[in-house]
Amino acid sequence: MIPIYEKRGGVTVRAARPEDTEAVVAIRNHAVEHSTALWTQVPHSPAEGQAWFADHLDRGSALVAEVDGEIAGYAAYAPWRALEGYRHTVEDSVYVREEHHGLGIGGSLLTALIETARATGQHSMIAGIESGNTASVRLHERRGFEHVGTVREAGTKFGRWFDLTLMQLRLR
Repeated sequence: MIPIYEKRGGVTVRAARPEDTEAVVAIRNHAVEHSTALWTQVPHSPAEGQAWFADHLDRGSALVAEVDGEIAGYAAYAPWRALEGYRHTVEDSVYVREEHHGLGIGGSLLTALIETARATGQHSMIAGIESGNTASVRLHERRGFEHVGTVREAGTKFGRWFDLTLMQLRLR
């Protein structure tokens, strides 16, 4: 991955490093425990979180946003599907700590992530979003993603069924 640094309004977006693991896993685990953004209720243990994040670091597909030297959010992409035919399509993830919502951090992260994916030769980026998450849908629309489908009652969490909105951005 090419290093991307963006400073805007006191926010720095940069390539993730191994020392960011604990903060990134904490953000992910908070989303697991308190939101419907990730359809699992099982947080990563420290070892699982380290292995998960190491995969992103090895691929060069993770960015973090810092505010006053503290990790405020992260973005990453991963293969969309495991089969070889999908090797040029990735799925994005963008998470921002609650106290930093509404400050443009998610947009800065997603913009940089798109640039990173393009620079590494990816062809298409997919976003799978819980359909009621209008903020995430708008975030992706503003970066050029198009709605390509909705899968009804695709997943469950907290005793409820959720629809999955699929969005896509062709990168080249």
